[in-house]
Amino acid sequence: MNKCFLTLVAAMTLLGSLMAEMFAADGQPAGAPVKVACVGNSVTYGFGIEDREVNSYPAQLQRLLGDGYEVRNFGRSGATLSRNGHRPYHLTEEYQQAMAFAADKVVIHLGLNDTDPRNWPNYRDQFVSDYLTLINAFREVNPDCEIWVCRMTPIFHGHSRFKSGTRDWFWQIQRKIEAVAASAHTGLIDFHPRLYQRPDLMPDNLHPNAEGAGFLAQAVYGHLTGDFGGLRLPITYSDNMVLQRGKPLRIAGQANARETVTVKVAGEKAKTVAAADGQWTVTLPPLKAGGPYTLEINAASGKKTYKNVLVGEVWLCSGQSNMAFRVDQSVKEELEASLRHAATSPQIRLFDMQPRWYTNDVEWETSVLDSLNRLQYYADTQWTACNEQTVKGFSAVAYAFGKMLADSLGVPIGLIHNSVGGAPTEAWIDRKTVEFAFPDILYNWAKNDFVQDWVRGRGAKNIAKATNKAQRHPYQPCYLYEAGIAPLGQFPLRGFIWYQGESNAHNLEAHERLFQLLADSWRKNWQEELPLYYVQLSSLNRPSWTWFRDSQRRLMTQVPQVGMAVSSDRGDSLNVHPRQKREVGERLALWALNRTYGHACVPSGPLFTALQTEGNVAYLSFDYAEGLHSADGAPLRTFEVAEEEDRYVPAQAKVVGNQVKVWSEEVRHPRYIRYGWQPFTRANLVNGAGLPASTFQCGE
Repeated sequence: MNKCFLTLVAAMTLLGSLMAEMFAADGQPAGAPVKVACVGNSVTYGFGIEDREVNSYPAQLQRLLGDGYEVRNFGRSGATLSRNGHRPYHLTEEYQQAMAFAADKVVIHLGLNDTDPRNWPNYRDQFVSDYLTLINAFREVNPDCEIWVCRMTPIFHGHSRFKSGTRDWFWQIQRKIEAVAASAHTGLIDFHPRLYQRPDLMPDNLHPNAEGAGFLAQAVYGHLTGDFGGLRLPITYSDNMVLQRGKPLRIAGQANARETVTVKVAGEKAKTVAAADGQWTVTLPPLKAGGPYTLEINAASGKKTYKNVLVGEVWLCSGQSNMAFRVDQSVKEELEASLRHAATSPQIRLFDMQPRWYTNDVEWETSVLDSLNRLQYYADTQWTACNEQTVKGFSAVAYAFGKMLADSLGVPIGLIHNSVGGAPTEAWIDRKTVEFAFPDILYNWAKNDFVQDWVRGRGAKNIAKATNKAQRHPYQPCYLYEAGIAPLGQFPLRGFIWYQGESNAHNLEAHERLFQLLADSWRKNWQEELPLYYVQLSSLNRPSWTWFRDSQRRLMTQVPQVGMAVSSDRGDSLNVHPRQKREVGERLALWALNRTYGHACVPSGPLFTALQTEGNVAYLSFDYAEGLHSADGAPLRTFEVAEEEDRYVPAQAKVVGNQVKVWSEEVRHPRYIRYGWQPFTRANLVNGAGLPASTFQCGE
């Protein structure tokens, strides 16, 4: 019997071995491919894609995954998630086929058609329960299946129903999908971000082309395999970098799913596990100024080592051509002084993002246009230590700002510069902010009056050879945010400096909205109300600039955490690019030193606050009015007075204590005053710190 028993055991062992060979651990027959069901609407189906059987996202996913997988496309154009919608997915033939397939892995992308007014207003309350019902159906036919739900691909402003409801309902549905994933314990794949920055890949504003479908395939591939390309960090990480001191230090990047990431710098260490989408973040305790240090980041998929790292103050310096104006373009004495200082200032570090192509009056080649669409506008760069060579091509205003901070604070200074000549404000704002707060500026960009005519004309010239109707350009709304702000990856900062407005001066009312949106957009990206210090436009013979400068002055009372540096005394009547930049940068630094760092310096020249009248005399009060006097020792000039609005006459003015007395024999009852109200002005009122007063107009 023992012999029989041993024979039986041996037979059972052999049978078990054969069964193990026949079936994989997941219950599939050994060697059988893993079954992947791509469930969805027309985006999954591949509507509008040439040769969709080869180029739809499920077809591209099959090629990425290889022979070990069997990917099936169960997309149905027009399908709704809602079971009471106008074309419910669960009533389609594709649904029945997907059930019969009994997939091991299910990827669901539905919801776009639920934005239809026939659906969302009526059935929004059933959306989550309907989605859970669909998920449970797949689990019933294969209890072991893994399921991912997808945040929807974008719907762009060119969609016919965008402003009538689709825009709003789209984001409501996105939030519902996130809730579904949490409730049903499924994976969540975000189809939205990469396509949201590439409207050129969605010719009808709804359906991605083959290249766009490739983005979706890559996203699904990453979630199914955990392979997101290994350890990566934003472009701002390199040797010689400056990390922000004095507040919790956030360092974030990408790795493969679920792998451990360890970060070490300046004696601090933190460890985390990358999420299912490969994203990871660590927060180190606040670091003190100092260095040099080595920043080490380790994961199973790679290692990053950054040397000669300093800890100090980091600022983003942006705008258009007057911020881009280089040190080596400055007047001779400023250039020589900057080079002398730079030779002894290695603790100032520069991250200079230079355009690959300048927006000169030329037609760009088609290869340039393709790179623009791919958001490859800035040349690759890295942090460099400041010296005589590296500073020459750097922003003169930004360098003067950084030099004054370095001298005053005695800590390392990091300056990130990404300004672009001619760029309008709207180009620097994120798309979602513009879609909700100023959508009209997105439409028909080349002929939109909200966009300055010079900006439109130059953009049209640069992209004249384009064949793609959705061709991108750096001046287009949202473009520079997507190409120049988003890639910074929320790199920790202390604040922003901004010199821009020349390309929005045609419409100050629009700019007032856009400037607020710019501040909101950037602060939302960095998740902190960082200070924003900006330059008021200088003097130039352009009629609209008087009004625009006054609008910029008033913005200080409308936007929190801002300060304005006056530059009208350093203008040039014929040149939009005055060559004296040092004082402009230093005036920005005074705002930072006073407001951000608490130094007891005067941050600004006189800023008008109040008008009082006594008979035929007006008295003007100012902030920062200690020591009022004329800059050149001559009588105060460019004051004007009126009894009726817009009927101004030249006025006499003199300092009385900390006020300015203004009068004219021609005006018996002064009610309106203006100062420096010329496009190019020789106004000369300054305070005891020698800082110029802002031009202004006021009334009772």
